[in-house]
Amino acid sequence: MKFTEKGAEGVKIAYVGGGSRGWAWGLMSDLVSCTDMSGEVRLYDIDLAAAKCNETIGNRFNEVEGAVSHWDYRATETLGEALDGADFVVISILPGTFDEMESDVHTPEKYGIYQSVGDTSGPGGVVRALRLLPMIEEIALGVKEHCPNAWVINYTNPMTMTVKMLYKAFPEIKAFGCCHEVFGTQRGISKMIEEKYGIAGVAREEIKVNVIGVNHFTWLTEAKYKNIDLFPLYKEMSEKYYESGYVKGKDDNWMNNVFDCSCRVAFDLFRRYGYIAAAGDRHLAEFCPGAWYLSSPEAVKKWGFSLTSVSWRKGDLVERLAKGRRRASGEEALAIVPTGEEGVEQMRALLGLRTLVTNVNIPNVGQIPNLPMGAVVETNAVFSPDSVKPVVAGEIPMNLYPLIARIVGAQELVVEAVCRRDAMMAFPAFANDPLVPLRTEDAKALYLEMIENTKAYLADYKI
Repeated sequence: MKFTEKGAEGVKIAYVGGGSRGWAWGLMSDLVSCTDMSGEVRLYDIDLAAAKCNETIGNRFNEVEGAVSHWDYRATETLGEALDGADFVVISILPGTFDEMESDVHTPEKYGIYQSVGDTSGPGGVVRALRLLPMIEEIALGVKEHCPNAWVINYTNPMTMTVKMLYKAFPEIKAFGCCHEVFGTQRGISKMIEEKYGIAGVAREEIKVNVIGVNHFTWLTEAKYKNIDLFPLYKEMSEKYYESGYVKGKDDNWMNNVFDCSCRVAFDLFRRYGYIAAAGDRHLAEFCPGAWYLSSPEAVKKWGFSLTSVSWRKGDLVERLAKGRRRASGEEALAIVPTGEEGVEQMRALLGLRTLVTNVNIPNVGQIPNLPMGAVVETNAVFSPDSVKPVVAGEIPMNLYPLIARIVGAQELVVEAVCRRDAMMAFPAFANDPLVPLRTEDAKALYLEMIENTKAYLADYKI
């Protein structure tokens, strides 16, 4: 890599999970939109054919109208080949297949346990972590061997435990986790500003927030637009739309989108605790007792969000595979569409091309003083040349502390269980999860059934 008057040239990016049919295409679009970076992207995936398909699509992006930088894409057969000498490593992988995820999400339904996502917390999040984290350990050790000075950007869930494992495997790693859930909350608040004050076009970056908590259960303890304290506005809107929900654009068909929500869970949490829950309702609900929002499909509908079934994900995958083939063959035209993600902007900041403050998931070095040091937390951080420095967010408010401290303790336990390859060591985190209100013997029966359904990925574990 070298720097010229045009910016950084010869940037090397390793994409682990490079056969992705979503994140990868978004990154390609964002990269060719960047005026001051260019280079190569090496795509590694256990599905080499998928990575090769993306190699073709990525190289085609260089010819898309509006492309202002050039990136060479190459699929690699080994992880080491992708990582060798990389400046940045992007991790976006699916641990296993949707068959295993189907068990994560739907097996608990036999016991009346419903999960709206099942990839971060709840019974599904625990079992997914057992499957995923050995893969993450391998990636971290690969980084140590092939590109120890690279910055590692993780998008894979469960986010917190993934980042923790990266540091467990390679303590000197320079890694952080990215999540866009706070961005969605900022955009929602900008719409509230327009409704209340008639100020249109407020960019989400103009909503200045103090971020505190853990991934997908992140909270705002401050929110301002210019000199306006936005908490009274949020309180007003939560009261006004508590029953009906705050539906973006008042679209009557909003529930057709399995990822959308009406913010009723976030509003309810605000009424309970006095702080803004900064994630989508599908994620927030899974960290709370099941009786609150996830007691039944009917209750979920009442609260205005959706249970994202794995059968839907499987159907969507079929469509995305077909889309990938059309894009690679040229049958479907490519277009530059900004993703709203900050991965490329973070790379630019780390290269010294800009300064950026944004929310990330990194180990606690005191940014949240009343959570354990070393636990991975989500707060704002300042990105500058080869540096990510967390912003001190302050202590978790005491009325939130029992909720968040429990989550941190459970996540730390699961990561340690993976390090020891002891599946039963993680069982207390599973059995004590607020979505699992079962007798111990029933919780163990469920856990062992879910372990059995994913055993192909747990060969090294003691069970």
